[in-house]
Amino acid sequence: MEERKIVSIEDRIPKLKQSRRKKANRRLILYLTILFLLIATVVYLQSPLSNVRTVSVEGDRYVSEDEIKELSGVTDQTNIWKVDRKQVEEKIETHKEIAQAEVSRNLPSTVQIKVEESERIGYIQQNGEFRAILEDGTELDETSAHPGADAPILVGFDKKTYLEEMSKELKALPPSVSSLISEIHWRPQEDNPYQIRLYMNDGFQVQASIRNFSSKMPAYPSIVAQLDEGAEGLIHIDVGAYFEEFKDPEEENEDETQG
Repeated sequence: MEERKIVSIEDRIPKLKQSRRKKANRRLILYLTILFLLIATVVYLQSPLSNVRTVSVEGDRYVSEDEIKELSGVTDQTNIWKVDRKQVEEKIETHKEIAQAEVSRNLPSTVQIKVEESERIGYIQQNGEFRAILEDGTELDETSAHPGADAPILVGFDKKTYLEEMSKELKALPPSVSSLISEIHWRPQEDNPYQIRLYMNDGFQVQASIRNFSSKMPAYPSIVAQLDEGAEGLIHIDVGAYFEEFKDPEEENEDETQG
């Protein structure tokens, strides 16, 4: 029989002690590492190292980037971990021209703000100055000497109810059609207080109603495509859809003379 090698207890004790010492050392290193990380985290959170360094703004067009940053309240003294995104969004959305704001943290030190501005659907002329009208009918305080090229001029809308309804209809209109409109004149009649006259960029005029404007006006391009080249006149889309050619050049200016 093969003789087994016998290891005495005395020989094993040093090895056991060495193994236990290694385990204890590894455990100590682990605890020290965790403690170091905790201390480093606390120091980081309490130091300027965790402050916001960059505030990035996207989607701004009419509202300035500086104004959005000021509304947010986020500065280079703000701790990035203390940025309440919901609260910052609500602050930015108090601006009448901003419909929605979205705030996010991009570590280690950037706060990103994305805004969606309310659409400008028209411009009202008052005392030789133009004021923008938002999609909900809100009239901005700021004035300019010239209207923007992004929306039509609204003339004669001196009653807020009709202006708000006109704004909603313009908002629902496809941009490809609204971009064809130069001016919209409110021309209320006794039997139809919603009547409007449009002056188009291609020279035609359109008689319509505020109430069904967004559903009727998209047919305009196809109506014009069927007219003879050089034709001038009034396109009716309020009741049915038909073309009325001007018999006298002065008819073209009827809106101004009667307004």
